[in-house]
Amino acid sequence: MSIPVNGADNGSKDGAGTLVFRAGISAPGYEIAAEPHPGPDASSPAVIGTHHRQRMRPSILFICGSINQTSQMHAIAQHLPECDCYFSPYYADGLFIEVIRRIGLTKSTVMGPKLASRCLAYLRTHDLQVDHEGRSRHYDLVVTCSDLVVPRNVRGSKLILVQEGMTDPENLMYHLVRALRLPRYLASTSTTGLSHAYDYFCVASDGYREHFVRKGVSPDTIRVTGIPNFDNCRTFAENDFPHRGYVLVATSDARETFKLENRKRFILDCVAIADGRPMIFKLHPNENVQRATREVQRWAPGARVFATGNTNHMIANCDVLITKYSSVVFVGLALGREVHSYFDIGELRRLAPMQNDGSSGRAIAEVCRCHINDVPVPERFEDLVRTQKHAATGIPQEVVR
Repeated sequence: MSIPVNGADNGSKDGAGTLVFRAGISAPGYEIAAEPHPGPDASSPAVIGTHHRQRMRPSILFICGSINQTSQMHAIAQHLPECDCYFSPYYADGLFIEVIRRIGLTKSTVMGPKLASRCLAYLRTHDLQVDHEGRSRHYDLVVTCSDLVVPRNVRGSKLILVQEGMTDPENLMYHLVRALRLPRYLASTSTTGLSHAYDYFCVASDGYREHFVRKGVSPDTIRVTGIPNFDNCRTFAENDFPHRGYVLVATSDARETFKLENRKRFILDCVAIADGRPMIFKLHPNENVQRATREVQRWAPGARVFATGNTNHMIANCDVLITKYSSVVFVGLALGREVHSYFDIGELRRLAPMQNDGSSGRAIAEVCRCHINDVPVPERFEDLVRTQKHAATGIPQEVVR
């Protein structure tokens, strides 16, 4: 498999000497080594013409992360065929970030090699162009799945933030970060949206719009678009998962991301809720599988444990869903399952992502398209998804204000 990038098969350098990778070639320190390809002479007429044509097409960098975040970015890019779309695993800069990276504290985060490798594998599978850390060019637009860290090299670009899923509760660390102006990432996703470094913030629902405005996000920047992966849950009912009629427990990676969790108590609480019904534990992709499996076998003997598999299909086939602080709770609510969570269920119903038959990626793409072309971005979801694009330029023919 090969995707030419700037005229090269494996990788090429732009005029500044920055290496651009094709899909499937990772950055140094990850799983696959990249080999630079010299490419054709940049002064040749063919290359000059290619560069000219590329400049005519808007370029967008999508900053990815987990598989959920990466597939969301992909879902948006699919609706922007008139743009040159590049993708990067999540990245950050700064002295303190470098310190915690060196002592290994980012290993289990989206900045660590494990999740970055999974991201790159996804990009390779779907033949998407990779520009590691957005080093190859200045982009017309950057779309990111998180603003807990905003890298320096994108701060001068047009920037759109997309909500990835549920945000963490506002605990003591959240209030300390806000009061003492500590780095936002210390409070995890509870500080989503508080960088104020973006131009637009695409959120899951009207409930989340109110949620972020209460935290201090400017309502003028928010567009309620829904979010890919959570906007068409009824399709999950068609699946080939062989089990039905069980209590599903979706665990978290709290311990891997330096949060406190009493796993024994959680499992015993789940056993009590199940009350003799069959149980399935679906482990978080970022968990220590061996440890988590041992714990289930000890405190919930007889329960099945799955470290991999489609969680959404498992939810569709269950009778009861139990989570702590996981976005998959929204899938259970959308499908009408009995749901147990450490969040208030009434609040979760208010926040639940809109179900729009899978149109969120299209709506967010329209936000991108309008912003690239410096035209007002419609405020209503209905106007975003029905705006007609000019076939040649991608500029909206009508923009509803």
